[in-house]
Amino acid sequence: MKRIPFILFIILLALPGFTASAQSKKGGGGSSGHNTGIGLRGGGYSSGLTVKHFVGSGKGVAIEGLLTTEYKARGIRLTVLGEKHHGVADVKGLQFYYGAGFHAGSYQGRYYFADERYYYKGRKGDRYLVREYRADEETYVAFGADLILGLEYKLTDLPFVVAVDYKPFFDVFNGYTGFYNDAAVSLRFTF
Repeated sequence: MKRIPFILFIILLALPGFTASAQSKKGGGGSSGHNTGIGLRGGGYSSGLTVKHFVGSGKGVAIEGLLTTEYKARGIRLTVLGEKHHGVADVKGLQFYYGAGFHAGSYQGRYYFADERYYYKGRKGDRYLVREYRADEETYVAFGADLILGLEYKLTDLPFVVAVDYKPFFDVFNGYTGFYNDAAVSLRFTF
């Protein structure tokens, strides 16, 4: 089971090489002058690797792949997003982007809150509430849909991009559904 994340990592790193196109650095796929970026994404809900590749010639359309793990669960998730980039006026290298995509992954163990109510008759009819926290060790397959909204800045004269994004997602796992909010900062090396 530990080989699967390693294999996905290798595939994600090799992906830009398979889809590379013959474009110069100044006329790259993105309006900030780069075609591909590989780096790290750290967020409030999940962190991991990020790979973004601009497709087409100057259209501002990118495909981003995220290989992340959550802080509260042991597991891995692969997310693929299609994004549309727009330059921000008067700021060279700054882009606003939005997009959507999907994800799939597996998690081992859940930590959740069980709201079990125990009522006791006290003086003046008082009621007391007892809450319980539970954890399990099952493996769950999860999949769902994602949205993304962000700002990206290509550092001048350096091959790095700094990005800030908000990525809400809808998750389906073990017959349950959930809506989560994830905000993150990314740093990518561009070429």
